[in-house]
Amino acid sequence: MRKKLLSAVLIGAMASSLLAGCGSSAQQSAAGAGTKAVSGETKAAGDGSKTIKIGAICSLTGGSAIYGEGAQNAITMAAEEINSSDSEYKIEIVNGGKVVDDASDAKQAINAYNSLMKESPDAIVGCFFSSVTLPIAEQASKDNMLLLATGATNKDVTLKGPSIFRDCFIDPYQGKMAAQFAKEKGWKKAAVIYAKDDDYSNGLKDAFIENAKANGIEVVYTGECTTKDTDFSSQASQVVAKGADFLFYPCFLDTVPLLVGAARDAGFTGAIMGGDGWDGADTKGVEDKFDNCYFTNHYSSEDTAPAVSNFVSKYKEKYGTESLNACAALYYDAVYMIAEAAKNGKATDTASLIKGMTKMTFTGVGGTFTLDENGDPEKSVAINTFEGGKVKWLMTLSPEGTKK
Repeated sequence: MRKKLLSAVLIGAMASSLLAGCGSSAQQSAAGAGTKAVSGETKAAGDGSKTIKIGAICSLTGGSAIYGEGAQNAITMAAEEINSSDSEYKIEIVNGGKVVDDASDAKQAINAYNSLMKESPDAIVGCFFSSVTLPIAEQASKDNMLLLATGATNKDVTLKGPSIFRDCFIDPYQGKMAAQFAKEKGWKKAAVIYAKDDDYSNGLKDAFIENAKANGIEVVYTGECTTKDTDFSSQASQVVAKGADFLFYPCFLDTVPLLVGAARDAGFTGAIMGGDGWDGADTKGVEDKFDNCYFTNHYSSEDTAPAVSNFVSKYKEKYGTESLNACAALYYDAVYMIAEAAKNGKATDTASLIKGMTKMTFTGVGGTFTLDENGDPEKSVAINTFEGGKVKWLMTLSPEGTKK
């Protein structure tokens, strides 16, 4: 999903920010390419193994550690469920069952990828942030390694090659859905504040502005900040001065309380909205200021869909609620998607998994979707709001614009 900051097999229904689509000829060619190009032992196509070796990468340290915790819990739970079921194919999480830390850093992410490749995985899931997933995707494509991105919403991730997929929506789609929500709520004048040094923020900003104009919403102010800023008073005063009734802030959770607080202190009473980067934002001490705030996300734990309620109840029972976030849901779905890919491809080697992932239609925690020609899903988007500082599910918007 972003830069820095947060199955079908699942009991009859069930991911990521974030997969099978109408496979292109290039994808079909990669799927039939034979063994994967990795260091160490490789699994030959059709060798009869029923065990899928999966590597996982996520952020385990720093301000994004809560995402890594959710990812670890989710892949462990998914593997346990599949391995105790009557599934023909079983799951082995390499690296001793542990997620490898990307430290939210591109260089460290490549180190994490290389360390997993030494264990000859059949597929890799991760990462959650686009900035660290992009270099991994480029290398995975060269290695003919199946990479299932789990939250990396930058549109270029899956364009790196035919072995790259994702189970989350992409930034342009998320920005489009935010504009659609604003239109349905009747807001007419939008302000945008975005982090100029962040690809995620730029992508959502561009998509929102384009779709806001197409939906008859006037963008009256566009302000810049950086991912390191802590003072938003100047931008907030401009939002008020321009008469906006809606503020779009597509940045990450660490700065969200600061921006919301500054906007309310400046006298802005309109709606404030962000993307999936808001997931996990700390509202302590500013709970009242988050009234009339919203964000798009990959799922909501309050969604009443059977796949969601089943996942949530099991997760809460095993791990509690602190790390029950969209990242956990996306990694959980990813493991089930790979198991489904083995079923579709009729084998566990990487080439067969790529073949099985291509054109996959999947139902999981993140809903039902089919991957497009780039390996991206077009899926429903959860709209969350806040009550007393706590996240509450408001609605789910489908690609057709209907509420569910």
